[in-house]
Amino acid sequence: MAEKKEKVKKPKKERKKGRIKQFFKEVIGELKKLSWPSRKDLVSYTLAVIGFIALMAVVIYVLDLAFSEGLTLLARL
Repeated sequence: MAEKKEKVKKPKKERKKGRIKQFFKEVIGELKKLSWPSRKDLVSYTLAVIGFIALMAVVIYVLDLAFSEGLTLLARL
């Protein structure tokens, strides 16, 4: 008859340590797969974002002026 092998349980501390070690190995593996943008691309993307934010700020400012003037005219009636 075949004998059943009993599983030897590791203490919780060792299992937790192994999981943490495995987690960081996987994180490092994933970081190696990343492709970072070149400096030129990064500057280009940054300027595009800053330009878009400036444009939206102007749009919001104009809408704020329009609504405040509209409410002022309504309050005078």
